[in-house]
Amino acid sequence: MPLTNRRGLDDFWWRVLKTTSILVERLRAWKHMCGYLENYVSTTQKVQKAQAKEFEKILKTVSQPLKEGHHFVQGKGGVTGLFDTLRLNTQGIADVHLETEKNLKSTVLPILEKLHSEIKHKSKELKNGASRAEKQVARARTATQKHIELLGQYTAAFDSAAKPKHEASNDPYIISRGVTHRLNRQVTEENNNLRELLAIQTSFQQFEAHILESVQTALNRFFQCMGAQSDRQRAMYADMVSSGQQIPADFEWMNFYERNDASLINPNTPQRSMSNISFPNQDHRATKPMVEGTLQRKSRTLMKGYNEGYYVVTPAGFLHGFKDNDDFHHDPQPDISLYLPDCTIGNFDDLKFSIKGKDVSSGKVGNAFHMSSELHFKAHSKNQIDEWAAALTSFVGPSSAGVSGGSQPSSPTVQRTSSIAQSPTSAESPVMQPLPENKPVDAKTDPVAASAAPTAPTAPATSTEPTAVSGPAGNQEAGVVAVAGTEKAA
Repeated sequence: MPLTNRRGLDDFWWRVLKTTSILVERLRAWKHMCGYLENYVSTTQKVQKAQAKEFEKILKTVSQPLKEGHHFVQGKGGVTGLFDTLRLNTQGIADVHLETEKNLKSTVLPILEKLHSEIKHKSKELKNGASRAEKQVARARTATQKHIELLGQYTAAFDSAAKPKHEASNDPYIISRGVTHRLNRQVTEENNNLRELLAIQTSFQQFEAHILESVQTALNRFFQCMGAQSDRQRAMYADMVSSGQQIPADFEWMNFYERNDASLINPNTPQRSMSNISFPNQDHRATKPMVEGTLQRKSRTLMKGYNEGYYVVTPAGFLHGFKDNDDFHHDPQPDISLYLPDCTIGNFDDLKFSIKGKDVSSGKVGNAFHMSSELHFKAHSKNQIDEWAAALTSFVGPSSAGVSGGSQPSSPTVQRTSSIAQSPTSAESPVMQPLPENKPVDAKTDPVAASAAPTAPTAPATSTEPTAVSGPAGNQEAGVVAVAGTEKAA
């Protein structure tokens, strides 16, 4: 049964045990702290050694003379002298790191290693003393506890009705005095342990002061080593920077220019201009547009109305549309290209006209599968519409004779130029020829016209394609009439 007749004994005993435990734990904390510092300094020492090797690698990057070094002024004061300073100071920094590594190993680490050993010894003493005292107190407490239990047994027998006869040694009076004797021995052992722990606890203040003094000494040595290295390294870097900053900005160039005056460009040399440059076929007739300028094209989206662009009719028979007329800032790739001999032109209504055909511009995916579409244009003036009408009708005729104010064609008609024999002044080839002379019709350009080219002027074309019949000679605008039929992709 627990000691309940002496209130506070259990609490006192466990407080003593707790004191021992917490002091041991505190020594362990100091030991770990010292170990951390040892690891920090030893790792710094290793890093210093590694840094020396790394700076050797850095030194190798500038160990060779400069390539094409003859371009620079030789000796001090220029770029060559700067690299000489870099080599000298980089080697000095590597040597400083090696020296720091040796100083840390010989002056800082021994202090921490000694302190670590002292803490371990102190902890060992505390553990051994506490263990010895704990065993003595435990034996005394066990003896006391047994006599207390024995006293309880015989006092209970005394209070029973039978009241059996006891031996003299089992008399509750004798047993009670025995409890007092053993309890006194227990208290003596506990007090001895208490005084010993109190002495150790008091000595902890002095021991911890010694620990901190040792740590401070080690840190001062560490600061001296690292501070000396930092100061010397800073001075070497300052020397490198000073060597570079003392070079005048034009020092190297003026010396280079003086040595190579005959090989350098004269500042008065004029620059090239596009106006002074020519190239083969620059003025070929195929490169000169028949008509060009800005037109407004109706957007396929009803809400947007007309959008302005730059359009050109070329002698090759194409109508190209661009966003602008700028050839310098981007490659002039047309947004739309129509091959006019394969197109149908609607009526010219005031300043408006329409063209129905297939977009054959390059760079668009799926052009080979696009169907024909009708595009609506608007010019800015009457003179401009006349120029465009003349250029466009030189390849294909309008779908209805004359330049009138009629409505735009809405039926999907396709116009083909038939090769009925006629005089050179009235016949137009499907493809614009470079010379104003009659040429045979190319079957690849218009297979319908090629197949319908009999010798008799009135013979009809034999192709099943919808054909166009030429009008009277000399009337170019009314010379082609579109015939409605099945539409075929060009």
